[in-house]
Amino acid sequence: METPVPDSGRPTVSVIVPARNEEASLRVCLESLSAQRDIHFEIIVVDDGSTDRTRAIAESFPGIRVIEPGPLPPGWTGKNNAVTAGAREAQGRWLLFTDADTVHKTGSLARAVAESEQHHVDLLSYSPEQEVRGFWEKAGMPVIFAELARKYPPSRISDPSSKLAAANGQYLLITRSAYDAVGGHAAVAQSLLEDVALARAARNASFKIRFRYGGDAVRTRMYRGFRQMREGWTKNLSLLFPNAASLALWRALEFAAVMACFTMVVLSALAHDWRHVPFYLILPLMTVLRIAPAHFSWSSNLLGILGLPFFSYLLLRSKLRHASGTVAWKGRTYPGSAGIKLIS
Repeated sequence: METPVPDSGRPTVSVIVPARNEEASLRVCLESLSAQRDIHFEIIVVDDGSTDRTRAIAESFPGIRVIEPGPLPPGWTGKNNAVTAGAREAQGRWLLFTDADTVHKTGSLARAVAESEQHHVDLLSYSPEQEVRGFWEKAGMPVIFAELARKYPPSRISDPSSKLAAANGQYLLITRSAYDAVGGHAAVAQSLLEDVALARAARNASFKIRFRYGGDAVRTRMYRGFRQMREGWTKNLSLLFPNAASLALWRALEFAAVMACFTMVVLSALAHDWRHVPFYLILPLMTVLRIAPAHFSWSSNLLGILGLPFFSYLLLRSKLRHASGTVAWKGRTYPGSAGIKLIS
């Protein structure tokens, strides 16, 4: 494997990968990053207190720097501490913060920098293609990402005249100058939703943002199974959706209405009365079409109907855990929105 950064010269991009117990995904991630071409870059892996083979996997890649973030300061989240440590060591004029469960297409790093420069933006963020396996991932993820697309439309986020700001921490590319100007992740050290908080800080400082679906550049399996998915979205959902309780109610009612429509279709079929069947199918069709823009397969969009009550459950669980100050992630417990101001 070739060293991704020549011995001399400042890299164009510093790729910073925070990793805490990521042995299941880190090797594929680093293979895809090391294979980038047509751009001068370095890769920094921040081993955040891993107890598995994460560090050994990272150190097996020639040319990749592996560092430790040091003790977690009071009030900081683990990820913010890790990426801040990586940024301190970075030499690039662009910083790419990307998660250890991402897989990057060949040439995507050079294309991302070119896209940023073409659109004259200081921060570029991609929402990766989401890989889903098993019932819970296939049912829940399309519903959640459809709601995110409605709440945070990429076209509005990319509009300089809009006050709305957001980013996806799975792929966040920012100029070093803009990052330092807003105080970096240290300025949002307490936030469990550091990507959105950093994007809002950049927008408030009048830096330009571009956000879009980035399936042409990067993919990820965000969560592996029900438990990890439940824990991850419990951490995030009530921060992403301040109206979590009412949204949970509406989606639960939608599910009940869709099931009632399907029941009427079955009863009509048993009675050999097809006159009203098209009417009964309107609401299920509208639900599937609302989920469709989330960039999942049609089979997952259909299964997303069964994900509606799961989404409601996750919303309520997130709201309750944040209210009680018991938000857990990767072996750490945070006070949540009950104890700290997460997003300004």
